[in-house]
Amino acid sequence: MPIPVPDGVEVRLEKNALHAKGKAGQRSYNLPREVEVASADGQIVVTPRGNSKRVRQIWGTTRANLARLIAGVHTPFERRLEIEGVGYRAQVRGRELVLNLGFSHEVIYAIPDGIEIKAAKPTELLVTGIDWQQVGQVAAVIRAYRPPEPYKGKGVRYAGEHVRRKEGKKK
Repeated sequence: MPIPVPDGVEVRLEKNALHAKGKAGQRSYNLPREVEVASADGQIVVTPRGNSKRVRQIWGTTRANLARLIAGVHTPFERRLEIEGVGYRAQVRGRELVLNLGFSHEVIYAIPDGIEIKAAKPTELLVTGIDWQQVGQVAAVIRAYRPPEPYKGKGVRYAGEHVRRKEGKKK
């Protein structure tokens, strides 16, 4: 399945790497030996070199990674987080995210390069970046500080995430 290259994205193929540059930034991807990549007519085609199980696995993974790379340099990926609980809040100070999550101390998270975090409200976070994997990893690390608990639903959750609630103890 060919990967369409949107307008405004410049793709350059080298012997063992693909470089993409767009309005959101630039990234490169080292190509594995098991696949062959060709660019023609505004599309990128990934084909396998062989028919072994390993080659077929790498073929699909490489195609998906290249599609995400091209999509990310065109429009950045984003992940929304919601913070729920009395006194739970977040704020961005420079390149640090300061979280108050009911602990006796503030949780300070250093924002990695290539990632931008915005706190429009004290209870909403928006994690954006051009690397799909890095955006998901940062959101997962922030969520792991206080995952949503099943009794009152307090904690950090992904936007739209459904938390199964449990019934509390009975008298």
